[in-house]
Amino acid sequence: MQKKFSIWSVTVLIFLLSFELRAQNFPNKPIKMVVPYAAGGSADILARPISIAMGQALGQTVFTELKPGAGGNIGAEFVTKSAPDGYTLLFASLSLSTSLSFAKLNFDPRSELKPIAGIATLPSLLLVSGKSNIKNFDDLINEAKKSNVNFGSAGPTTGSHLFGELIKSRSKTDMAHIPYKGSGAAYPDLIAGRITFMFDVMGSALPQVKAGQVRAIAVTSPKRSSALPDVPSLNELGYSGFDVGTWFGIFVPSATPTPIQNKLEEAVLTALNSPEVINQLSSVMAEPIPRKGADFGRWYIEDTEKWAKLAKEGTVKISD
Repeated sequence: MQKKFSIWSVTVLIFLLSFELRAQNFPNKPIKMVVPYAAGGSADILARPISIAMGQALGQTVFTELKPGAGGNIGAEFVTKSAPDGYTLLFASLSLSTSLSFAKLNFDPRSELKPIAGIATLPSLLLVSGKSNIKNFDDLINEAKKSNVNFGSAGPTTGSHLFGELIKSRSKTDMAHIPYKGSGAAYPDLIAGRITFMFDVMGSALPQVKAGQVRAIAVTSPKRSSALPDVPSLNELGYSGFDVGTWFGIFVPSATPTPIQNKLEEAVLTALNSPEVINQLSSVMAEPIPRKGADFGRWYIEDTEKWAKLAKEGTVKISD
């Protein structure tokens, strides 16, 4: 019995020493950051400079890999099933909160993923075609009350989908949801008027607005954005409490060793203070959220609970 115990003790000691050595040597090869959304969207736009700055901080290449689909859930599930060694990261967004209440998941991000750091939250713009007769938010609601109105989204349970459902619920109008594989895929139909409106994150929407292809008629931030001072917030239009945004953060598989998590967290925080990333965040009107892993983790759970409450109350319903 004593011999068996000694063998077990030695085995555990070897495992712990190997574990410690791996953590000390981390990283010794390139790191993959999974972006679970389509190319050209705000997640893609933000992840690239952050990954470059992280690579500089870690002394290893950090590269992004797009795995879009199911509103971000395909990429997120891929990361939960990846080796918990710090070499596969998830650049997550709002859908990691909302999907718990509005989608059927094969994984639970609360237990299978570990928050490393929060990045920022971005307001969204309510957009119509630049050729549309809808000039303001009242026009949109009046149109919805007398004719068929539809709205596009970047995919089921994404912010652009749920913000549209929230408008539909609060305005007591009937609007059909048309999901796309990313907001970029929806723009041709929005510009041509084949869909009536769409919410999109400021980062990817602003160039389309500046080019005159689409018109912004409202913003989801608590007050007007300095980038578009003539566009009212939904709060001031009478939709109190509609201060929702699309957040971004970095996660790893939950079994990733704590020392590796700490190294990654430090690298993200360093990246967020780099001039290139600061300029990128400023250009898309990003607003702060908790950055440190523990603080961001608590904030993330609160966000999931907020959407769960809206689902339970029926304030937001998935109708398709």
